[in-house]
Amino acid sequence: MAWLYLVLAGLLEILWAYGMKASQGFTRPLWSAVTLAGMAASVGLLALAMRSLPLGTAYAIWTGIGALGAFLLGILALGEAATPMRIGSAALILAGLIGLKLATPS
Repeated sequence: MAWLYLVLAGLLEILWAYGMKASQGFTRPLWSAVTLAGMAASVGLLALAMRSLPLGTAYAIWTGIGALGAFLLGILALGEAATPMRIGSAALILAGLIGLKLATPS
C-alpha cells in the first residue's frame, strides 16, 4: 500500500506544480487553491508512504515522479523544448528511480 500512496503523492506533485504555473504567481484564486490543496494532499500521502518505506527512497521517488511528470507536462501541454539533452537528462532521472525501487526491500 505504501508504494501506491507514494505514486499518488507523486502524481499530486505534478498537479500542484502545474497549478503553481497556472496560478501566475498566486494571482488566480482557483489555481492557487488547486495548488495548495495538491501540496497538502501530496505531502499527506508521502507521510503515509514513509511509515514503511525508507526516507531516502520515498523522498527521491516522490520528487522524481513530480519532476518527470512536470517535465513531460511542460513539453506536451505547454510547448516547452524537447531537446536531446533535456530528454537524456530526464531518462537518467527515470533510471535512478527504477534503481531505487529495485534496491528497496519489500
